[in-house]
Amino acid sequence: MMRCGLKWLILTGLAAGFAASAQAEDFDIGKSEFQSSCASCHGTDAKGKGPVSTQLKIPTPDLTMLAKNNNGVFPTNAVYETINGFKSIPAHGTRDMPIWGERFNPIVNLPHHVDLSYWKLAGPDKSPEVVVRTRILAVIDYLNRVQQK
Repeated sequence: MMRCGLKWLILTGLAAGFAASAQAEDFDIGKSEFQSSCASCHGTDAKGKGPVSTQLKIPTPDLTMLAKNNNGVFPTNAVYETINGFKSIPAHGTRDMPIWGERFNPIVNLPHHVDLSYWKLAGPDKSPEVVVRTRILAVIDYLNRVQQK
């Protein structure tokens, strides 16, 4: 009886481990970054109708139309430059203080919580620049996947 219980416990543990692994693979880091940093203005569906969009002086663009508005090609470089602050967007604020704070700004000491998954990708020296680049690329990947055809 004890042996049967032990087998059942091991099988249950393995099943739970596989379920957790599958759930971790389903996690969409790009969508999560977008939801936490962009959705308040651009909306959870990226169509420009976020909860604060009506309070803005400049209409919030529909980010699902980026490729369609660029002859069917997703403008990866332009989106990267917009998020990291190389390309100035008045509604996003200045480079020193973009609307999302320091989240996408590679500084020496990140003043905010960084998910452990980013540090795993940051390499042996745990570079803040790699963390920021990973965040930006995750958002870009997500936006590329939600483009209207």
